[in-house]
Amino acid sequence: MRKYNSSFILFLAGRMVSDTGTSIQMMILPLYIIDIGGNASDIGIFSFISLTPALFIYPFAGVLGDKFNRKKIMIMTDFLSGVIILAFACISYLDKMSIILLMIGMAIISMLNGLFDPATRGMLPKLVEKDELTKANSTVASLRGLSVLLGPVIGAVLYSNYGVAVLFLINGFSFLISGISEILIKYNHVNSRLTECKQGVLKDLYEGIKFIINNKLISKLCWFYILIYTSIQPIFSVVLPLFYKTQLKFTDVQYGYLQSISIFGMLLSSIAVGLAYKKEKGIIKPFKIGIKLLVCCMIIFSFLVFPDVVFLLGNSSTIYFLLLSAVVCLFSSATTFINVPIQSYIQRETPDEYISRVFSIVGMITRGGMPLGSLAYGIILNNVSIQTTVFAASMLIIIYSAAFIINFQKNLLLF
Repeated sequence: MRKYNSSFILFLAGRMVSDTGTSIQMMILPLYIIDIGGNASDIGIFSFISLTPALFIYPFAGVLGDKFNRKKIMIMTDFLSGVIILAFACISYLDKMSIILLMIGMAIISMLNGLFDPATRGMLPKLVEKDELTKANSTVASLRGLSVLLGPVIGAVLYSNYGVAVLFLINGFSFLISGISEILIKYNHVNSRLTECKQGVLKDLYEGIKFIINNKLISKLCWFYILIYTSIQPIFSVVLPLFYKTQLKFTDVQYGYLQSISIFGMLLSSIAVGLAYKKEKGIIKPFKIGIKLLVCCMIIFSFLVFPDVVFLLGNSSTIYFLLLSAVVCLFSSATTFINVPIQSYIQRETPDEYISRVFSIVGMITRGGMPLGSLAYGIILNNVSIQTTVFAASMLIIIYSAAFIINFQKNLLLF
């Protein structure tokens, strides 16, 4: 059995540390916003601002990732993120934090993440062999799930006892430690033939777009993802924390358990994908499993949020908590079964000189619906009930998931 090299291990270690710190902080921020007087619109706007800047940065970050040293980009963005979040810790400790200041800081962090992510995805294929990419991506997803498994619980306990400043402090130092581990990675950057002027940058970006357009399967998957993420992601970043705080009587620590259970589902499914499909080039099987799980998850969740069901089961009962936990576990499992093999396919089929650009453009397209969806959900929930909103979203997901499978069955067989 082939062993991973030291550089890939350092790559994993850096991700584990920063993912742990981020999970301790980010899972609690929606609750923090509500606790300091925020509403559904504030949560939606926060989610929108946390995601949107990265989308604008993504395409140009891909060009930079192909032109400049990806390792240096990762180190720079990790250190800058760490400094900003440590500044948050000081501001919170002095009791000067506000929702507006929090949103400004998260917008900056989002831009740095927009630079970091394409460089990371473009760097991974240079650290492992091509026939190990699916296994490597599964390992990354598994260890990410493991590293953040207890983060929400730890974050909830620390938040309940010490406030948000401690969460910022831990996350800030996690980014600095991650940057240090990345310095030790052995990586030889191959300079691609990219032009220097502004027009040349646009031309390089166009080449990445053209590559995606010419690959019909990737372009169709992008359309599918933007519809899915517009409907799904806000359910768990806007609807769930709002529903939890306003209609259920569980504690913040139990909310941490709920998030950890979701991550546990992602961990188990990523291990399953790595074991079952590590050498398989076709990805239609896990893709179908992911879509079926996604539909089941949304149907069950749409029933759980109805007032009659909440009253019947009890808004603080063990059985309701277990059912809600099962739903979020199914959701994270579904997204993992969809994302891991598709990411491996793109990495395997894209030449190295294009890979950062391709991932940046795919990331921008597939995630483009997330901030818009979060903003829309926040506005809608101020005027429409949670149960009506979730039921409508569930019906939409069922319709276009079925349409995608029916219309593109032949294309999926080409994976």
